Amino acid sequence: MIRDPLIFAAISELTGKMRGKAFPASQLDKRTESGIGWVPTNALITCFDTIADTPFGSLGDLSIMPDRDAAYTVDFEDGTPPERFILSDIATPEGTPWQGCTRGALRGALDRLHGLTGLTLNAAFEHEFQLLTNAPAIGEAFSLQGFSRRRALGEALVAAMAQAGLREDTFLKEYGAEQFEVTVKPAPGLASADIASVLRELVHMTARRHDETATFSPIIDPAGVGNGVHVHMSFLDNAGAPATHDPDGPSGMAAVTAQFIAGILAHLDAIIAFAAPSAISYTRLTPHRWSAAFNNLGFRDREAAVRICPVTGSDPQSIARQYNFEFRAADATASPHLLLAAIVHAGCQGIEDGLPAPTATEEDLSLLSDKDLGARGLKPLPGDLSTALDRLDASDVLRGWFPEGLVDIYLAHKRGELDHAMSLSDEARLAAYATIY
Repeated sequence: MIRDPLIFAAISELTGKMRGKAFPASQLDKRTESGIGWVPTNALITCFDTIADTPFGSLGDLSIMPDRDAAYTVDFEDGTPPERFILSDIATPEGTPWQGCTRGALRGALDRLHGLTGLTLNAAFEHEFQLLTNAPAIGEAFSLQGFSRRRALGEALVAAMAQAGLREDTFLKEYGAEQFEVTVKPAPGLASADIASVLRELVHMTARRHDETATFSPIIDPAGVGNGVHVHMSFLDNAGAPATHDPDGPSGMAAVTAQFIAGILAHLDAIIAFAAPSAISYTRLTPHRWSAAFNNLGFRDREAAVRICPVTGSDPQSIARQYNFEFRAADATASPHLLLAAIVHAGCQGIEDGLPAPTATEEDLSLLSDKDLGARGLKPLPGDLSTALDRLDASDVLRGWFPEGLVDIYLAHKRGELDHAMSLSDEARLAAYATIY
């Protein structure tokens, strides 16, 4: 069978999915210079393949600009063509970054952090997913048997990750029905979000080749557990030395870490619109699902919105290298790039505003009254996407973080998705997201 190898120029867009166009591999040099045609209204294509109310209509032109530093080739050695794709930016015809480009938005946030502190963000995204089956096995949480039944898929996935340079870390059978978790080692800022986008695609590609269907949907059964995305973060100084930990700081936080986390918590009720952006995300963000339900910092607490993670050993240098904090209020319906951009901007706002270090909680906050929560500066997260979008819409501070127009594009997109999602029955809505993600 004759064929001309194609490379898919992929943009990580507002739904967190990859869209784009393919071109012959022989044209790579040309396409990295001239790009590939795109249109602004494509940003308003929801995860349901509907088009939300668009301010652009049929007008305007853009270019997908492939990034040579984010090119991937994965050969599953199964007789099918290798997967070839390259992450890309979106630019105007004049060559300037377009307001709706998620990678561009993240670059702006990271530049703000470095300009403010001289620090570089190091991050790693943990992903949970489930394999869809009509007869899920029971009694296999974290078990060898549960892992063994999917060993071939796991080993193929890890091999694909290695080919793609993702610095694979762990693969495990999680608690939920046919649920698994895959982790990677940390990478600097933009690369960490790129890796998160690529990892999701590799999971789907690998599952398909094993006659399985994977889903990252935040919740497929309200009676079961959900699938989260946990973002681990730390800071490096200009010499590459760890800068997140201070043994004398509260919960081991350096001053910059404490202010950064305080900023996240202060703005969480609005940035949650970027972190948990589906109609079903908020079913998962409830107490006792090991996710997050309040704007709290927890010390080794897996129901905190932000968690101080454990370290091992007693050597101070080793502890400083290990020390990190984890954002837990996200899922894979989020764009990794917009999610991380929102987190970084919120953290920078906390630094600029000189916010005091948050006190880490070590208790079940769902047992406290609203009065007791308020006395500690804590509050529940929004209970639904509509509320989260309204809080984002009302925040002039958040609008100022992003390229002009991006927040309005995002709000139109998500409200269009929400309108379609809420036209479905509860059962159909869950099934739709499970299929899409």
